[in-house]
Amino acid sequence: ISWWNPLQSLLSSMKQACEILTRDPEGGAARIPFETFSFLYSYLASIDGEISETEINAFLEGIKEQADKHHGMVLIRHF
Repeated sequence: ISWWNPLQSLLSSMKQACEILTRDPEGGAARIPFETFSFLYSYLASIDGEISETEINAFLEGIKEQADKHHGMVLIRHF
């Protein structure tokens, strides 16, 4: 399917995961720990099979830099 964008689909799934797993109140930042985000992202990206390990690692590096500025928490706006 030409319109299928695996990265966009993965990021949409990660947004939903953040909203489900957060301890923030409804409508809040939907923060989750980087370790949780990293585990889920790596797992889902590996299942997808269209995103290389290099791309996965580079993306997570950037997210970790942002999370480190927020006490190890990933916010949806980081991605």
